[in-house]
Amino acid sequence: MRRQEGGEKVTGQTRFTADLELPGLLHVHLVVSHSGSARIRAIDTRAALSVPGVVDVVKAADLGLLNNPGPDLPLAADRVFYAGQPVVAVVAESEAAAEDAAAVVDVEYDETPVVVEPSLAIRPDAAQVLAEDEAASEEDASIHGASAAADEAPTDRPPNVSGVAHLTRGDTDAALKSADIVISATYEIARAHQSFMEPHVSVVRPEPDGGLTIWSSTQGPFVVRDDIAQLTGLPTRKVRVMPMPVGGGFGGKIELLEPLLALLALRLRRPVRLVLARSHEFVVGRPAPSAHFELELGARRDGTLVALRGRFRYDNGASAGWHGGLTAGFLAGTYRIPNFDLQGLEVATNKTPVDAYRAPGATQAFFALESAMDELALALNIDPIELRLLNVSREGDPTPDGNQWPRVGSVEVLEAAKTHPLYAAPIGDHEAVGVALGSWGGARTPSAAGCRVEPDGTVAITVGSPDISGTATGLALIAAEAFGIAPDKVRVEVADTASAPFSATSSGSQVTYSVGGAVYEAAQEARRQLLEIATEELEAAAEDLDIVDGRVAVKGAPNRSVEITRLVQVSREFMGRHKPIEAVGRSAVQVASPMFTVQIARVKVDPDTGAYQLTGYAAIQDVGHAINPPEVEGQIHGGAVQALGRALGEELVYDGDGQLRSGSFLDYELPAADQIPNIDVRLIEVPSPVGPLGAKGVGEPPAIPGTAALANAVSRAAGVRVRNAPIDRSLLVRL
Repeated sequence: MRRQEGGEKVTGQTRFTADLELPGLLHVHLVVSHSGSARIRAIDTRAALSVPGVVDVVKAADLGLLNNPGPDLPLAADRVFYAGQPVVAVVAESEAAAEDAAAVVDVEYDETPVVVEPSLAIRPDAAQVLAEDEAASEEDASIHGASAAADEAPTDRPPNVSGVAHLTRGDTDAALKSADIVISATYEIARAHQSFMEPHVSVVRPEPDGGLTIWSSTQGPFVVRDDIAQLTGLPTRKVRVMPMPVGGGFGGKIELLEPLLALLALRLRRPVRLVLARSHEFVVGRPAPSAHFELELGARRDGTLVALRGRFRYDNGASAGWHGGLTAGFLAGTYRIPNFDLQGLEVATNKTPVDAYRAPGATQAFFALESAMDELALALNIDPIELRLLNVSREGDPTPDGNQWPRVGSVEVLEAAKTHPLYAAPIGDHEAVGVALGSWGGARTPSAAGCRVEPDGTVAITVGSPDISGTATGLALIAAEAFGIAPDKVRVEVADTASAPFSATSSGSQVTYSVGGAVYEAAQEARRQLLEIATEELEAAAEDLDIVDGRVAVKGAPNRSVEITRLVQVSREFMGRHKPIEAVGRSAVQVASPMFTVQIARVKVDPDTGAYQLTGYAAIQDVGHAINPPEVEGQIHGGAVQALGRALGEELVYDGDGQLRSGSFLDYELPAADQIPNIDVRLIEVPSPVGPLGAKGVGEPPAIPGTAALANAVSRAAGVRVRNAPIDRSLLVRL
């Protein structure tokens, strides 16, 4: 089924947050720090206040006492933690006036030591970036379906380490000593920005009752509501979040601008809007962290894995971070490794704080793990897919936390990859094929959905999870299946927090998985209510009735029928005896349905220049059951390109002072159309026993293995091992 909202988007009819015009709307422009670490000595706002059209120039002190003195304040208070941190908010009658006034705000800084490199940040003499009590966020990690913590971690931490993820099993030292071969290598993957087309944007309006209405392209409206209520002291019923169409999110649009705008709206008693300029998006928005891995992977001569030791660290910028626990789980659980010792550090530096980017912690983990597996396959002269088939985790194998893997499609995707034409075709000169495996556990959140039958006979589904990937269309198909009606007769509405049933945040590949069951139950209940009315109208038992072409008919007697529109009418008529058809469904999925994927890259390298061309690409993924196959394939296309981008050139580059040097689309190297061949998508269906209609999550897995797959292909074609992403072409030149 085509996307329900697709026509509106491609014809320009969709109203995004930046399109909203409210009476009395004010515009906000940020003054951001040019220093990576400094004390704020003074802020002179006099010139800015004299600019025509300026209504207010706001500093942190003007917003009242706030609990958090760190970098998460809406505006920096006494110090700045990274270049790009908002310091002043200029509010004016027009965007132009706000921008002009922001240019003449004078902020004086007393520079303090800048800590840019994580390797230097953990030295004993390193300057402290954050307060010592900052800790890795369990809540942020749980939104994406994993835990920030692992085993009990060492209490002694190096400086600027806010959290330690630690997983162990067996005797790793002894197993590595007895291994026939050990791959020992260091891998690094750079920071990357989500690069959504729509920058962060929000509008907040104060209401006559003292409350707030917030329009935002957020992936988590209930998260925003609860956080703003806590920040302002308002009851949650007085904070209404209107989720707007999301022009790209990828995990980076849960919450960012809303706290500042809420405080400004309450202060000025007028609606305010802030649209981040693209230059600000790169330094204010929260990117994916870079990561550094040191792995020792041990195996027997036949390829059986015996041990893995890993030491890794995340550069979280001026934040406590939360990716380490996810990464440790991926490293330890993907393959049947009897002995492992993994330790990951969450390191703070003076850079923009990080957050989620599609498959957080997984792209980094699998770049390192799958690169090491490829090196092992070469060293043992074993086919790389056969090596993975020998070792991959499958149903019944122990997970890192001591549970057992459920039924998963790990073997099926690898078997499909082995026979794929792209993998099996002969290899030419300076050509090679690279493969990589990826997996994702998936988040899950108790959710509810509403269902009503409209007077025109159509079905309306109400949820609270924003549609960032075509989920509304998939939910419509689920509702159509449950109700027994054509999918084009179902409309899914994403309602605001004042009227929507509670639903999952649109992150962690969980919307269909978490909300789909609630939609199915709500549609089934609405069907039951409809047939209950029809039993009296048709004088037949409910089990003898069916819904056919907009009518409820007696099975085997199609002439005995009644229009759905008539049944809705009698359920709403004055002094009627029937109850209206209004249903609610609820879901609380108790277990995960992990997803596996394999991606194949074929490349040709010019050894004289280091240039390479990706000539073929395939993505094979277990989706459980594809509710809407074309949209599933579209998700896989997009995710694969994002993973490839991190190998092809995407990198947030900082200098020694913490200044971003790739903060525009001129400098930040997004993949171009001529770099990406047609992507052949193969859907493998190993149904989930608990997902709606057997479905699993789809969004995260395709963004995981591509970075490693391309790096492995280039390494084999060039004869030079690539261990850093993005790939440095100069290293591929034949000397």
